[in-house]
Amino acid sequence: MSRQFLAEGLELSGGDQGLVAVVAVVALAALAVGYVLLREVLAAGQGTAKMQDIAKAVQEGAAAYLNRQFRTLGIFVVIVFVLLFLLPAEDIGERIGRSLFFLVGAAFSAAIGYLGMWLSTRANVRVAAAAKEPGGREKAMRIAFRTGGVVGMFTVGLGLFGAALVVLVYTGQAPKVLEGFGFGAALLAMFMRVGGGIFTKAADVGADLVGKVEQGIPEDDPRNAATIADNVGDNVGDCAGMAADLFESYAVTLVASLILGTAAFGAKGLLFPLIVPAIGVLTAVIGVYITSARTGESGLSAINRSFYISAVISAVLCTVAAFVFLPSSFGELKGVEDPEVIATSGSPALIAAIAVIIGIVLAGVILWLTGYFTGTEHKPVKEVGKTSLTGAATVILSGISVGFESAVYTALVIGGAVYGAFLLSGTLVVALFAVALAGCGLLTTVGVIVAMDTFGPVSDNAQGIAEMSGDVDGEGAQILTELDAVGNTTKAITKGIAIATAVLAATALFGSYQDAIKQALEGVTATIPVSFSNVVFSPNVLVGIIIGAAVVFMFSGLAVNAVTRAAGAIVFEVRRQFRENPGIMDGSVKPEYGRVVDICTKDSLRELATPGLLAVLAPIAVGFGLGVGPLAGYLAGAIATGTLMAVFLANSGGAWDNAKKLVEDGNHGGKGSEAHAATVIGDTVGDPFKDTAGPAINPLIKVMNLVSVLIAPAIVTFSVGASESAPLRYAIALVAVAVIVAAVVVSKRRGTAIADSPAETPVSNGAA
Repeated sequence: MSRQFLAEGLELSGGDQGLVAVVAVVALAALAVGYVLLREVLAAGQGTAKMQDIAKAVQEGAAAYLNRQFRTLGIFVVIVFVLLFLLPAEDIGERIGRSLFFLVGAAFSAAIGYLGMWLSTRANVRVAAAAKEPGGREKAMRIAFRTGGVVGMFTVGLGLFGAALVVLVYTGQAPKVLEGFGFGAALLAMFMRVGGGIFTKAADVGADLVGKVEQGIPEDDPRNAATIADNVGDNVGDCAGMAADLFESYAVTLVASLILGTAAFGAKGLLFPLIVPAIGVLTAVIGVYITSARTGESGLSAINRSFYISAVISAVLCTVAAFVFLPSSFGELKGVEDPEVIATSGSPALIAAIAVIIGIVLAGVILWLTGYFTGTEHKPVKEVGKTSLTGAATVILSGISVGFESAVYTALVIGGAVYGAFLLSGTLVVALFAVALAGCGLLTTVGVIVAMDTFGPVSDNAQGIAEMSGDVDGEGAQILTELDAVGNTTKAITKGIAIATAVLAATALFGSYQDAIKQALEGVTATIPVSFSNVVFSPNVLVGIIIGAAVVFMFSGLAVNAVTRAAGAIVFEVRRQFRENPGIMDGSVKPEYGRVVDICTKDSLRELATPGLLAVLAPIAVGFGLGVGPLAGYLAGAIATGTLMAVFLANSGGAWDNAKKLVEDGNHGGKGSEAHAATVIGDTVGDPFKDTAGPAINPLIKVMNLVSVLIAPAIVTFSVGASESAPLRYAIALVAVAVIVAAVVVSKRRGTAIADSPAETPVSNGAA
């Protein structure tokens, strides 16, 4: 059944519209719960005046960076809005709606990111202050986790409200309009992920290399000029960037589900994907409020327990909803008339229930798997820590090995979930909808997932503020160190879950891409070109697969290289300050924190353009240059390679980070030892892996898929029938290639800046 048929004939009954309205109210209720949690977080004490001064410096730096970033991205958003409006559509209303909701999606993504930054920069000092109080461990953990809960509630609330609003207003045309909504969310999230990732890791790497290795001072020592920038970076990269990233995962998965649901289940398929995340709102509230560490229990165990409880509740409620809302046979579904679907697809209720459960189970398995490979209490990280006794080279090699191995297992688990959902039906359109529903099932836990992710940088910042101020010691300092280690693992877990959602959404969008091509070909009597072939053994499709895989490598390389350049500039600046102001080391002179923040801001905003252009223009170059078949291959190559690359980068970095924590806790010689210096080097290598390139692949995959879905009708128009125009098609492809090449060349030329800088000798006090 084509989407065109549905757009013309699909109508929602009064009861259906009432159901969508209820979903919208649930979404608004999520925002209300988020506000209540926000008030609770802000009501906590803020510690000493010195702690508040440090927190204020971080707040000002983070806000200044995001404001400048939004001004930069505003120009890009306007350009894309115009181009999106010019793309073919069935009527002017659909074209306006798609472009308008592109802006809405971008605005929601930006708002979630800004909220994540704004609140985390205020919660960090409150977590540090709570650690000093009686029962500090439980209080500090509750504040940190509920800070994430605020962002989680706003993520599910805005995502669900946006989707429900589109369905209410556009009904049958909602899937096409939602493509714009998802594209806006994904595009902003990718830019925020890349820009924030470059900022945070440039500051972190620079601070570690000069402070820890050359000067032998602690990570967050106030004498290090990069410490404020490092704490700012945690908020603009991990909080703002990841919050926007998870929001777009939520939005794009909903988009894919609604597009395929209308084709597979008719009107019911447009509504059921809204019911599942509405249930997720309830389970998110439960998950956030029940998270509390018992006496003697690790923070990670408490967080994992609440996640699993909320996951089980989601599975039960979604199963009940499937059997109550959906019929037992396809013949009872309004709008489904395809005899093949009715005869071979089985029970809609059973398919939907199992698909959602597959997604929920997938989230739980990835939580366990990622925790095993990155947690301090498990063998892989302990082994990486042991290799520090033989130097930095073996630390790096062992971390790479952990990343490679974990990527294989994670990819197999995700692949198994996709295949399991696919096997639920004998017809392709229903099977693809089942994959999309698995994504919805996974995201019923997104409120808790966002809370887990934000917990990490808030705890990290809290420890930094405590160390810089010197006002938290003894048991309070130990509590913050423990929470920081837990946060490293939760961040790695959420990155694994995020890439799983990317694969499920991208696989579902693959079906949307094919549907868009079929719709564009309706009524075409001309000979279909060979470029439309999408069988994997066709040479042109294989070329597309290779290009898609190559783009993931290029994107990752650009992101890591951007951190390298920016971090080099930070190293030179911090060294300069130590050299020219000897009083910094004895505490008589205050470092120039603002200079480092300014360098990170300028470099990160300058560097994010090239990866962004690559993500948007590469599918255009392949699609218009080679055809829709190679573009399908391109997407397949990008999804497969992106899955492995993202998990490899995230888990290698997480293992290195926690191996450093193990040594700093007194193992293998402790702080100041040669083993410690080796793990610091490993951690600095892992920083751009786990917090820049790796997580940015998640929105990259979805941006490329959505661009492909949006341009597919135009490619078909220029390739077949009376409107065939090969010169124009190739001209578009050549322009896209030219812009990509120019952007990469300009980026590479920046790479000579460090090499051309005057030779500088590290300033050292003799400590390792």
